[in-house]
Amino acid sequence: MDFIFEIVQALVALAALSLIVVLIIAHVTAEMVTLTRHEKEKYFLTVTGEKELFPSLHDPSSRELSVVIPAYNEELRMPVMLDEATEYLENRQKQQPSFTYEVIVVDDGSKDKTTEVALRYSRKYGADKVRVLTLVNNRGKGGAVRMGTLSSRGKLILMADADGATKFADIEKVEAGLNALKPKPENMAISCGSRAHLEQDSVAQRSMFRTFLMYGFHFLVWFFCVRGIKDTQCGFKLFTREAALKTFSSLHVERWAFDVELLYIAQCFKIPIAEVAVNWTEIEGSKLVPFWSWLQMGRDLFFIRMRYFTRAWKLQSAHKTE
Repeated sequence: MDFIFEIVQALVALAALSLIVVLIIAHVTAEMVTLTRHEKEKYFLTVTGEKELFPSLHDPSSRELSVVIPAYNEELRMPVMLDEATEYLENRQKQQPSFTYEVIVVDDGSKDKTTEVALRYSRKYGADKVRVLTLVNNRGKGGAVRMGTLSSRGKLILMADADGATKFADIEKVEAGLNALKPKPENMAISCGSRAHLEQDSVAQRSMFRTFLMYGFHFLVWFFCVRGIKDTQCGFKLFTREAALKTFSSLHVERWAFDVELLYIAQCFKIPIAEVAVNWTEIEGSKLVPFWSWLQMGRDLFFIRMRYFTRAWKLQSAHKTE
């Protein structure tokens, strides 16, 4: 019995030592929030080809809605989404003349003609309605969404994927979810599109391995970061301007798991969050590689929690980009 007790003691000590080592690694390797822009990223092109400075999220809103679309090598899929979005937005403006909008396409360092495709829409509708922010280097989806959000003018800010997987008219559903949140402390609120209602159908079509990965990821999200939200990864989220400024100013993760950190930050600030079912269709050409992307996201989830736990990352007050 003494021998077994000593083994248990040794295992407990080894586990404690391993945890300490992991915490040290998480703390030492933590990257700070960097909002510095390359000089070229501070400007957008007008229809005449002139450069104009992007506004700041710190400025007062001057549009009802900003739509931020992160795009990496999306020259083929993005036109369908932009056609659907601009048609909806133009029709809404005709029906409600007081409604104003802008679309910001953020080219995340693409190697194809994503910027050229987006600029066609800018020329068609005018740079006051469609603007293109081309990042010099690839930041990741989270980094692209943040840079677009920090350059927006909307009272409300919608994050929408370039593949058009979510029906754009469902913005009315997430708007209704946002409006139903009461109270909104300091006018901060977030409404998340959700595919959770489609989960049973998707399980039936997936392999057992992919289903295991999906449920494993959901458990890690719940265990480490966000509780009460069934689908953190749907790329259709609506923010009040105040909530966007509060959350994106503290965001560290710039790749696939950024949604989780964003909602973790929101819950830490006690920002009310609604989850609303939306129509969603899987579109071919996804950049997400199931096993490796989920492995990376699982690692990111663990480090998000550890880095906030060790105070390597702290919730920050909003500050301007340079």
